Amino acid sequence: MNDDYGNRLQTVLAYIEANLHSPLNLDELAEASHFSKYHFARLFSALQGQAPMAYVTERRLVRALDYLNKTDKTMLDIASLCGFGSLSRFNAAFKKRYEATPSQMRRKLRQPSNFRQADGKIREETASMESYDESSNNHRDFLRRVWGMNIDVTELPSYHVAYVTHVGSYLDTYKAWGTLGAWAQQHRLFPPEQQFIGVSLDDPSLVDEYACRYEACVTLPEALLAAGSGDPNVAFQTLPGGLYARYTFYDTIDKFALAYQSVYGGWLPRSGYEPDDRHALEFSLNNPASDPEGKARVDLYVPIRRMGG
Repeated sequence: MNDDYGNRLQTVLAYIEANLHSPLNLDELAEASHFSKYHFARLFSALQGQAPMAYVTERRLVRALDYLNKTDKTMLDIASLCGFGSLSRFNAAFKKRYEATPSQMRRKLRQPSNFRQADGKIREETASMESYDESSNNHRDFLRRVWGMNIDVTELPSYHVAYVTHVGSYLDTYKAWGTLGAWAQQHRLFPPEQQFIGVSLDDPSLVDEYACRYEACVTLPEALLAAGSGDPNVAFQTLPGGLYARYTFYDTIDKFALAYQSVYGGWLPRSGYEPDDRHALEFSLNNPASDPEGKARVDLYVPIRRMGG
């Protein structure tokens, strides 16, 4: 991993440890990492194996377990010291994770036969979350070499596009594509002259599945750009150009999240680049419904800039 990425990640992990008692949020963690919130979440998830706020909750619970084991602090005090905000929230998160209430866990930990075993378990959980597993790192190194063969850096122009917005599961974006496709056919907008581009505006690991925003886009000729869409469901906008890393994906659409993981977790940390603040662009190169294997062929363009640039 590039030293800068490693240092930023370690800075965030240390910041979390020092502020578990506080009401941490994604904006705060992104600021500590010096990445934008949109890209920070994807990078953290790819490198750490957990979404940022899920990791924070895990760390709060490990600290709570230590308090239960080694102190006589009240449940309310522990909830406050571990940043849960309320006793009910602490109880719910703890029971979900350990299948026992905090009080039940304290009684179990205080049994002489369980004390040493419990203390070792707490140390084990703490160590596993504070450092990378070596075998996992070796697996990542192998995958990075494979991913690196399928990614190139390119400059894209800006694109004037017509688009239809979808709010909901990314697996249902075909609805927006259906609306846009009918409009595009009416105006005779077909490949290769025009290109179809998807823009995922939200990270599904951070936003509820049915609140995710997506834009299905088609590039526009100048004549149509001046005339307007003539359809209340279709709007116009400009997608910014610049430097992008291109990853070619060909698989079923339910696995498309792996494309993002490949770039953010596999290639980017060793590339000499960092993510830029623009949104990623998903160039759709086929219709999965007519593909012999039902697969989508997509060129994913992740916006980048040179490290320190």
